[in-house]
Amino acid sequence: GTGSSILSALQDLFWLSKSKVEKQLQIISVLQWVLTFLIMGVACTLILMYILCTDCWAIAALYLAWLVFDWNTPKKGGRRSQWVRNWAIWRYFRDYFPIRLVKTHNLLTTRNYIFGYHPHGIMGLGAFCNFSTEATGVSQKFPGIRPYLATLAGNFRMPILRDYLMSGGICPVNRDSIDYILSKNGSGNAIIIVVGGAAESLNCTPGKNSVTLKNRKGFVKLALRHGADLVPVYSFGENEVYKQVIFEEGSWGRWVQKKFQKHIGFAPCIFHGRGLFSSNTWGLLPYPKPITTVVGEPITIPKIDNPSQREVDFYHSTYVDSLIKLFDKYKSKFGLPETEVLEVN
Repeated sequence: GTGSSILSALQDLFWLSKSKVEKQLQIISVLQWVLTFLIMGVACTLILMYILCTDCWAIAALYLAWLVFDWNTPKKGGRRSQWVRNWAIWRYFRDYFPIRLVKTHNLLTTRNYIFGYHPHGIMGLGAFCNFSTEATGVSQKFPGIRPYLATLAGNFRMPILRDYLMSGGICPVNRDSIDYILSKNGSGNAIIIVVGGAAESLNCTPGKNSVTLKNRKGFVKLALRHGADLVPVYSFGENEVYKQVIFEEGSWGRWVQKKFQKHIGFAPCIFHGRGLFSSNTWGLLPYPKPITTVVGEPITIPKIDNPSQREVDFYHSTYVDSLIKLFDKYKSKFGLPETEVLEVN
């Protein structure tokens, strides 16, 4: 009767309200990460410098003293926090797109691993969510494996940002850090390297599946030196969440990007997503497109202290073949046509 109709309407209103609240929380969670990625390092540096010029200078001085004392911690495995990795905000972050992690094979805890993550995208959102948080259950899917997402070493020179990154298990992508994790941190470690790096980010655009890999062999040499198994990882949808202005080779825009890449380590991209209040406007929020990260079969790598170029080339070729097979096996399952081909540059 009338009573049940009113109750039904109230229930519909309640669930509608809850749905809207969850959507806003998802937007906030993604926005805070985008701002962290873009400005947190510079902002924290400026704030610290400002505090040094105020009556609260002692607080900044104490932090700087701590920074000097703690300077090498990022190179020694960092300081991860399971509490931070399990924050509820990361689950809202995951559900915004949504992001999924697909396991195809077990990983032995008696081995160490180097995951090659492809493609870079604009911000590597899938890499962050899957391996620097517990939102997609990486520790449950790969029990006994400690993931370390590697990123630019310059981020760890930024106050506050460095501590925030380390809490998620993020480490510098340099030889000292990787050598330490793979040789002095026991077994069961997995370093995730976004192999294409800044060069790959310059070419990412929706509808395009291409990776910068042909001349990227340093990660293979590291794997051989430490006897760490290589694991190809492909993230379907990573290139779909932002639209970018692609500058042609030889243009002034590409020249500027390459200069930044060479001297600073990252390449400035001109990109946009959706607006904060409307999906029909431009803004910094990524488009809510599904990202599915598939972790492939590990490639057993022997330990060779001084691998020859021939050995590096052989295992690099094996890795490239494995990545292409992984892409071909799962492409139709995640929305791509059977005719789609992974472009390897």
